[in-house]
Amino acid sequence: MEISKPLLVFCSLVFFNPSFSWAAPDPTYQSLLQCLSEIIPSPNVSAVIVSNNNPSFASILESRIHNARFNRTSTLKPAIIITPSDESHVSAAVICSQKVGFQLKIRSGGHDYEALSYTSDKPFFLLDMYNLRDVSIDIPDESAWVQTGATLGELYYHIWEKSNVHGFPAGVCPTVGVGGHIGGAGYGTMIRKYGLTTDYVIDAKIVDVSGKILDRKAMGEDLFWAIRGAGGANFGVVTAYKIKLVKVPEKVTVFRVERFLDNNGTEVAFKWQTVGATTDPNLFTRMLLQPNTKDKQKTVKVTVMGLYLGDINGLLTLLNKDFPELRLNKENCTEMPWIDSVIWWANFDLGTPPNVLLDRNNKDTKFVKRKSDYVQTPIPRDGLESLWQKMVQNEKVGLTCNSYGGKMDEIDPKETAFPHRKGNLYKIQYSINWDDPSNEADIKYTTQAKAVHEFMTQFVSKNPRRAYLNYRDIDIGSAKTWSYEEGKVYGESYFAENFDRLVDVKTAVDPNNFFRNEQSIPPRSTKMA
Repeated sequence: MEISKPLLVFCSLVFFNPSFSWAAPDPTYQSLLQCLSEIIPSPNVSAVIVSNNNPSFASILESRIHNARFNRTSTLKPAIIITPSDESHVSAAVICSQKVGFQLKIRSGGHDYEALSYTSDKPFFLLDMYNLRDVSIDIPDESAWVQTGATLGELYYHIWEKSNVHGFPAGVCPTVGVGGHIGGAGYGTMIRKYGLTTDYVIDAKIVDVSGKILDRKAMGEDLFWAIRGAGGANFGVVTAYKIKLVKVPEKVTVFRVERFLDNNGTEVAFKWQTVGATTDPNLFTRMLLQPNTKDKQKTVKVTVMGLYLGDINGLLTLLNKDFPELRLNKENCTEMPWIDSVIWWANFDLGTPPNVLLDRNNKDTKFVKRKSDYVQTPIPRDGLESLWQKMVQNEKVGLTCNSYGGKMDEIDPKETAFPHRKGNLYKIQYSINWDDPSNEADIKYTTQAKAVHEFMTQFVSKNPRRAYLNYRDIDIGSAKTWSYEEGKVYGESYFAENFDRLVDVKTAVDPNNFFRNEQSIPPRSTKMA
């Protein structure tokens, strides 16, 4: 959308005037309300916008903040939260935010580790997709339309309502929003059998910078390619995805085995690196490496957990052959319907009913930092031994390692915007959580995460060192002017050889860079709206 010169001048005054008040001024609220009222044919337009002096403002904002680091009194808040309940409201919000001269941030589930979807150092409006959460399942077609404000838990629940032999290959945390998860590629416990979440998107609806609502045919294949893995919020507001469901057995098997270093933990960790990526694609395994204390001695606990799309006997036969070091036995395993495995992976007790997946409440929010890596050659035994020492020194940082291979080796890195496919043995998520709200604790624990991540440089992907977009990490780099050079720093880590094509798509659909965050795709030349 072309922005008129007067509006550009107004925008620059709003964005860079240091005396601007962060409390939503009445003129701003009234300007937004008037603009929305001219577009939305409803007498209740005011119900869609919540100013920061509204009693409901804090509860709406905080209900989907999952990292306490970005819920401090010092955190800059949106001037207004826009809560659309219809696609037309989204279209109006995009048009009116530009007209009023405010940046627009877009939030679905709020699991953005760096809060780039709901914080900014410039005045902004927050478009909260919470109310756009419809899920429409079509079992005969083995497909579904799901709005981007829905959670993964809601999607899984509605699939289960219709079928016990269908599922969807997405993440294990039920409160994650569909919008961010699918847009950033998404993966889950069926990644080796079926590939990424975004590989099962067959259509989508997006509101572009001019406010038009486009489906796959209208947006074109370049934009449809980009929103599958590069984050839809770079290019517009994705309101819904049409997804293809996958078949699952009536019974699947889950298991969990724990080993310490004095009980063949190192051997298990070493062998897992290759077995996890080369065994039967019906088996996904996750290895957790966690600093621990045993018999008053600091050590590391190695946990292997998995999902097998089959029965216990089939799993035991497979792993006794491929991974005897694990010493898996029947007592470690449980057969269950696929929906119960979803609940198990979400850390609920066995027997918890599926309606727990509908709970969107944000409970027990921690201060967290996450980082990521991809491993393409096994870490040698002596490398693992040195890692154990580093983890003991930085005793709150854990590593979650997710097996690749299988279907991931069959899909070209350029098929979607997500490039990290063939050649990766596993992906690492570095995790650290804490409760202390002080700045000293923040520095201490983020420094620990950086220390372990830096130590791992010798063992992980290189040129570029790769990272996963959905594990946002601002340490990789951030944009100040949204130049190509700035974007390339983090863009090649997230998107590798796909970065330049994404820049071309961005330039075509949002040349004035209205849709942006601190790690967004830049256009070729920046003319910010």
